Amino acid sequence: MTDPKSASAGNTQVVRFDESDRGKRLDVALVKGTSGLSRSQIQRLVSQGNISVDGVISSKSATVLNGSETVVIRVPPPAPTSLLAEDIPLDIVYEDNDLLVVDKPSGMVVHPASGHRTGTLVNAVLAHDPNMAGIGGEQRPGIVHRLDKDTSGIIVIAKNDLAHRFLQAQFKERTVEKSYLGLVHGVPPSANGRVETAIGRDKKFRKRMAIYHEKSSKTRFAVTRYSTVEKFDEWTLLEIKPITGRTHQIRVHMSYLGCPIVGDLLYGNRRMVSDLYGLRRQFLHAARLKIAIPKGDTRIFNSPLPKDLENVLTQSREV
Repeated sequence: MTDPKSASAGNTQVVRFDESDRGKRLDVALVKGTSGLSRSQIQRLVSQGNISVDGVISSKSATVLNGSETVVIRVPPPAPTSLLAEDIPLDIVYEDNDLLVVDKPSGMVVHPASGHRTGTLVNAVLAHDPNMAGIGGEQRPGIVHRLDKDTSGIIVIAKNDLAHRFLQAQFKERTVEKSYLGLVHGVPPSANGRVETAIGRDKKFRKRMAIYHEKSSKTRFAVTRYSTVEKFDEWTLLEIKPITGRTHQIRVHMSYLGCPIVGDLLYGNRRMVSDLYGLRRQFLHAARLKIAIPKGDTRIFNSPLPKDLENVLTQSREV
């Protein structure tokens, strides 16, 4: 196979196969012979009529190669999005041509969904950089990972398709290091620990996730590490490192330990610290993220505790 030209959004790439490719499936061979296209993307391009073999539009991803074909791949530009760009201020920690790192405030939803069509991080990002529309998906452009609405802190957004795949792969392979600060009720069973369970949707309350002791097709394995940072009379400040990235993982695991996140009404004690210190959300903050960026080096991004959370700690120390 000859080295293909780089494939990016809105261009054309030519791949010439040789004897070493004989007997391979078209989609499998193209994944190895293209720059940055996944197998599912190749299959989608085939179904859209954007891949031709020796001048004929291909209709089957499973076509077996004889080892002498010339394949032309057309990568169309991102589909126009129906999402609205909104001029919402962003606390930008870092930005280059490939990614945007934002310190997300509590109360901001990451992407539009039922009940949250506007005012999201995605709406703000589209106003900041309209060229990100459609990157990685029409409804969630640029989104690589998520934070809950009331969780503040570091979040990374991809600015092009190659960066999106590069960053997503690290989350999938668990090479990203994520560190949260969370204040929990009570004291964990040990000062430092590790929680390993299966997590799935709660059968009775669909907005919640639940712990399952038996794995099934509807659950996913989840691992969380934690260590004690500071102890108070009624709660404990933890550094929490999720190894996997399941929905509500930290909140579910802390509740499973009998130490729910302070202020978490979905999984925890309904008596909030707001009774004393004015807290109006869960005490969970994405404080640190270590990740390789497409430019080739590894970066560490940090976010200081927001004032509302720092105030809880200050007041707790004075009691």
